[in-house]
This record gives sequence, C-alpha cells and structure tokens, in this order.
Amino acid sequence: MSGAHHHHHGHSHHHGHAHGGADRGTLTQRAALASISMALFLVVVKSYATWDTKSVAMLGSLADTTLDLIASLITFFGVRWAAMPADEEHRYGHGKAEALAALIQVILITVSAMGIIWRATDRLMSGKPTEGMELGIGVSIIAMLATFALLAYQRHVIRRTGSVAIMTDHVHYQTDVLLNLSVIAALVLDQLLGWRLADPLFGFAIAGWLMYGAWGAASHSVDQLMDREWPDHEREAFIAAAQEYPELAGLHDLRTRTSGAHRFVQFHVWVPGDWTVVEAHERMDAVEEKLQQRFPACEIIIHLDPEGHTDRPGILPKHLTESAR
Repeated sequence: MSGAHHHHHGHSHHHGHAHGGADRGTLTQRAALASISMALFLVVVKSYATWDTKSVAMLGSLADTTLDLIASLITFFGVRWAAMPADEEHRYGHGKAEALAALIQVILITVSAMGIIWRATDRLMSGKPTEGMELGIGVSIIAMLATFALLAYQRHVIRRTGSVAIMTDHVHYQTDVLLNLSVIAALVLDQLLGWRLADPLFGFAIAGWLMYGAWGAASHSVDQLMDREWPDHEREAFIAAAQEYPELAGLHDLRTRTSGAHRFVQFHVWVPGDWTVVEAHERMDAVEEKLQQRFPACEIIIHLDPEGHTDRPGILPKHLTESAR
C-alpha cells in the first residue's frame, strides 16, 4: 500500500472486496470450467456426427460448439485475470480483462458465422443430400440436455456475480439449444421429406443468429472499455443515497465507471471554507464509511472544495461545469 492511498480505505472496503471478490472469482471460474468441459465433450461427439451425416446444419452446430470451447477457454482466463487483485502496475485492478475476453469472443463468432455461410452456399449449389439421420438426431438430443444443465448453472452464477464474460458465454450456450433443434429439423426435412434446401437454409439461419448474438455482446464490453458512465438508474440511486447525508449537500462533478466487478465513483463536495483539514477529513470519512457499506463493490473517491470555489474548466464537459455553479 503506498502512502498515497488514503489510510482509512485500507480496512473499510478492502476486506469487503476480499470475501466478495474471492467468492465471485471462484464462482465465475467454476462456471467457465463447466462450460469448457461440456464443450469438449460435445466437440468430440459432433465431429463424429458431422462426418457421419455430412450435414451443413450439423457442421454449423459443430462450429458453434468448437467456438464455444475456444470462447470458454478465453472466458476462463479472462475471468481469472479479471479477478486478480490490484497490483503495483494496475492500481485499479484487472476488471477490464473480462471485457477484453468478451471482445475476442465476438471476433471469433463473426469469423465462424462467415465460414458456415460459405459452407451452406456451397451446399445450395451442389444440392447433395445428408445421411445417417438417427445418429445426428441422437447427438443433438444429448447436446440439448447437457446444454440445459449448463445454462441453469450459468444463470445461477450470473445472478450472484453479474459477470460480463459469463453472460457472453451464456448467450452462446442459449443459441446452442436452438441450434441443436434446428439440426434435428434439417435432418428430418432433408431425409424424410426430401427437401434438399432445408439443410443449407438452416445453416444460414444458424450463422445469422450467431452474428446477432455477437454484436449484442460487443456493445457491452465496449462500454466497459470506454469507461461509460453507470446506467442512469444506478447513478440516480447513488445520488439519492448521498443526499441523505447533510455533509454531501454540495456534491458536484460526479463521475462513474465500471471495470469488471469493480465499480468506481468519484465526486467533489463543497465544504465550509473555515473548516480545518482535519475536521473536513474526519466528517467525510464518516460519510464515506457509510456509503461504502451501502455500495460494497464500489471504490469511492471524494475531493473537497471550499464553498463557492469553482474548479478550473477543462476537466469536465461544458454543461456539467455550467450547472454546478
């Protein structure tokens, strides 16, 4: 701990983080490991099924699972890295590793979708039929059951941790259920009803759905990387809480950001000019302590200004400095 870090923080919230952080870290890692092991199993089974049925929809489903495997591996390391405590070089922690992991996944998903589109187009041109329906359907059903179990566990972890990386992972596996259903539909239509277009069309649909999910995930992680403000309702909740303390009546220049599990909030407060440094510090400490308990995963930074003093312009957007006066 360097001297620069206010001594009073030391005990107040760093131990709050420790149990919250460790708990979150192990949970997110377990969720990532669960999806890795399931994906490994499915990749093996679906590879065999793809070879056996020669179906593009099955290939799409295999590509999806292979990506899930790679993505889950990235998530696993991303989450572990994000859970690392702050160190000398990263005084704000490593939360953004999660957002980076999510971004890499988006790129992978996009690439695979392109591959499936290419395969399906090829199949449309050649019009070859698929074969080996029973195996393909059996594998798809096994995959669906395994996926349902994983989804339930992921939902539990997301509820407890709100992790962006696990959420991105969750989106993948949700699509898996639909993908496996569509593979069954494609095989049935192709082999029982002889509708040759079914397989490539389902292939296209799968690719489109993958892309759609990827872009939703991308916007989330970009928001974190760009230090976007908290959502309005969260900012308002924080301001409302702060207004309950008379010492914070002069609150202005509020800024917020999120980095993985870590949330940062900083603001300035006007205090009477005749208070001594010690007095101002003690009063603010007491308030900070209380706010800290209400917002446990937050790091709160307060800057004191003597009453009536306006900060030099240039740090803040115009409209904020105007309204503060």
